[in-house]
Amino acid sequence: MKQTTRHKEIIELVQKNGYVSTDNLVEHFNVSPQTIRRDLNELADENKIRRHHGGATTQQSSVNTAYSARKVMQSHEKDAIAEALVKHIPDGATLFIDIGTTPESIAKELVKKHKDLRVVTNNINVAGILMGNEDFKVILAGGEVRNKDGGIVGEATLDFIKQFRLDFGILGISGIDYDGSLLDFDYHEVRVKKAIIENSRRIYLAVDHTKFGRNAMVNLANISELDMLITDLTPPDEIVAILKEHNIPLQVTSSTAKV
Repeated sequence: MKQTTRHKEIIELVQKNGYVSTDNLVEHFNVSPQTIRRDLNELADENKIRRHHGGATTQQSSVNTAYSARKVMQSHEKDAIAEALVKHIPDGATLFIDIGTTPESIAKELVKKHKDLRVVTNNINVAGILMGNEDFKVILAGGEVRNKDGGIVGEATLDFIKQFRLDFGILGISGIDYDGSLLDFDYHEVRVKKAIIENSRRIYLAVDHTKFGRNAMVNLANISELDMLITDLTPPDEIVAILKEHNIPLQVTSSTAKV
């Protein structure tokens, strides 16, 4: 394969997956690691990808992808992540469920088999899903409803969340930087996420692999503050190292990247 053709396909793979590792590209193209590293360095110099140790990510926008697009992106991966996470939630638990499409997938899984859950959420979509189980008690936060995604944010939401102390906080997130920073696009939403972290006994983060290395403007926390990270593919080495350093469990639903 010519270098120009390989470069074009690498860009397409990065855009499709959000993150691809050097090892998977080596296997995919059947070339040497040195060749792939050279390709990635050249593409990064041309500002076509973001180069990171062990792989590459897309060049990121300063605004989030539209909700309608996020609903269908990585949908099978999100469902697998949700199925894995709900196994750690016992019947009778109390929990926060955050804004985001992955938290909505988790709500769908909880409805299927769980009993006697009490859920506080600032996500109208999650509340609607959970209403399907008559055994649940659902408490919807007050505040400003965002038309774009059904999220509820604002000072009233923040004050409401702070009234509770619950067993689990289930977060959605826009990006995880390579230093472990948890990132999002909306300052007001981040304040609510911080309140969920502060008022939950255990914090579970469910993300698909496209969030690794993804850039967003607002820093809300660090993965060292989590109690578990559940994702569909093994994270980049830098993130795995932070998890190991802080003894944070990592659950991966699939061991191989789809490139």
